[in-house]
Amino acid sequence: MNETDLSRLGTEQANPRSSSIDRLDTAGILQLINDEDRLVAAAVGAILPDITEAVDRIHERMLTGGRLIYVGSGTSGRLGVLDAAECPPTYGTDPNEIMAIMAGGRGAVFQAVEGAEDDREQGRRDLAAVDLKPADSVVGIAASGRTPYVIGALEYANEIGALTISLSTVTDAEIGRQAKVRLAPVTGPEVVTGSTRMKSGTAQKLVLNMLSTALMIKRGKVYGNYMVDLRATNEKLRKRAQRTVMAITGVTEQEAWQLLEAANLHVKTAVAMHWLGSTADAARRRLDAVDGQLHLLAPDGEPT
Repeated sequence: MNETDLSRLGTEQANPRSSSIDRLDTAGILQLINDEDRLVAAAVGAILPDITEAVDRIHERMLTGGRLIYVGSGTSGRLGVLDAAECPPTYGTDPNEIMAIMAGGRGAVFQAVEGAEDDREQGRRDLAAVDLKPADSVVGIAASGRTPYVIGALEYANEIGALTISLSTVTDAEIGRQAKVRLAPVTGPEVVTGSTRMKSGTAQKLVLNMLSTALMIKRGKVYGNYMVDLRATNEKLRKRAQRTVMAITGVTEQEAWQLLEAANLHVKTAVAMHWLGSTADAARRRLDAVDGQLHLLAPDGEPT
């Protein structure tokens, strides 16, 4: 895309509502930003059918061992890294099951690597380096929808036969032309012209939250609205695990901790042990038999 084309992108337009923001007091600046942020949820809501399709198609592939891989640069890439990094502690996933690839490598998460996003071939090489398979799903993230690194990655994913999904905040995005599923919450001009870490970034964060959370729910990692596959790796998470076992089963603090200790601090196993009156190994076998769907083991009268 040349400079003339770039200037036509919605994310690059000057926002008339914030044209005098530099002359507002602090409260006025913050109110204006907040008013613009209110538009983001509606933009995401408008594409819920597309997000639904993306979740269902990714989930279908995950059931056969496929991975979810985010690819992006700058703010978009960092949002992918954030979403992927939070899945193992929250839902007990393998770090390779939901992963992120960032233009410029790991260092670019903390400091911009100039020009990395413009290397189309590197996007291909980076996906090849993680041994991309047809069962995998690749989400290319770019607010402008034109990042060469992301386009190259999606092109390669299509050649391999993986599911390709684009996430941008403009209409008719170039990355959308490379994707089988197109996600485009159109957020319009930013408060500060071209600063896509703002509304665009917020919209992308919301969509990524939806993708990963819905996938984890469908995979049985949530019971009711409790995370039951979390990794209790610190004091806060151990307390959360204990409260979760108590809330689901109605046992006392001491009983919940005894169950968790026997279950190697795994909430789902601890709950299943209580319901079944079984050992941890027996509970795990029963959970494996129902693909980890805890509600299928719930006794009569338990919430489902």
